[in-house]
Amino acid sequence: MKTTSVVHYLGNLRTSCQHSYSGAIFITDAPLDNQGLAEAFSPTDCVSTALASCMMTLMGIAARTHTIDLSGMQAEVFKVMAADPRRISEIRIIFSFQKAYTQKEQALLENTARHCPVAKSLHPDIHQNILFNWQN
Repeated sequence: MKTTSVVHYLGNLRTSCQHSYSGAIFITDAPLDNQGLAEAFSPTDCVSTALASCMMTLMGIAARTHTIDLSGMQAEVFKVMAADPRRISEIRIIFSFQKAYTQKEQALLENTARHCPVAKSLHPDIHQNILFNWQN
C-alpha cells in the first residue's frame, strides 16, 4: 500500500505535509490559543476544513451526475474548541449558493453532503452544524 502523505516536523510547532500522489505540500502551525503563531492552518483547522471540502466534493459528484451547476458555491467554516480534553466540539459550516435550485435538487445536494466520508468518520461528540443558504 502506498502512503497517503508524509509529515515532517519543522520545529516551533510547525509541520510540513506532503501528499504522496501529487507531491502537493501544505504547512500546519499551532493556533495562537495553543502556543502557536497561527501562520498556517492548524491540524484542527484542517479537520474542520476537510469536512466542508468533502461535502463540496460529494455535492460536485452528485451535481455532475444530475447536470446541476454548482459554480459560485462556497462554504464558511467555523471551528469551536472545548477544553479538558482539548478537542473540536463543534464544526459549523454555512454553504452559500449563487444560483436557484429546485426543492428536489436542494434535497439531493443536502443529503449527499451530510453523508460524506469525513462526516461519517468524525467522532459523534463533534456537533456538525451545517446550514445551506439557498438562493430562491
